[in-house]
Amino acid sequence: MKKISLFIAMSLDGYIADSKGSVEWLTGQGNDEDNIDSYSEFVKDIDTVVMGWNTYHQIVTELSPEDWVYDDFTTYVVTHKQKKSSDKIHFVNKNPVELIKGNGIWICGGANLIQQLVRADIIDCYYITVIPTILGSGIRLFEKADHEIKLRLLKTQSYNGMMDLIYAKR
Repeated sequence: MKKISLFIAMSLDGYIADSKGSVEWLTGQGNDEDNIDSYSEFVKDIDTVVMGWNTYHQIVTELSPEDWVYDDFTTYVVTHKQKKSSDKIHFVNKNPVELIKGNGIWICGGANLIQQLVRADIIDCYYITVIPTILGSGIRLFEKADHEIKLRLLKTQSYNGMMDLIYAKR
């Protein structure tokens, strides 16, 4: 069965963006010769990407302004903004917990969206890459929760100073 998965990187101290919202620090400790392509393996079972407005806006204005990098997937952008949807990108003003029904769903970001889904406990797998950087402040991946979520470690791998941690709900 396909699952609802969070696939994201964070700093060693738990931030997904610095205090200005930048992700320029998302690199390993050296050259990329020893990088492992965990992304290609992850997306084999994914057909849908869900993200918040800030993540979408950062992708189209900074990270990949020329090409939509998630063209192989159906994308839902959770936003209060009124935007015209296309065949591949759907702008929705819905509670993300109600939207996330189905299989093969990648929760791409941002923090507000992720925190709502963590509170609702509907994320099945957590794919988190820890970047060898301490930011000290910024946008946290996890905020205070109102309940405990127990996870089971499925896999770890290390490359270029980064650590992939893959967990499933127990």
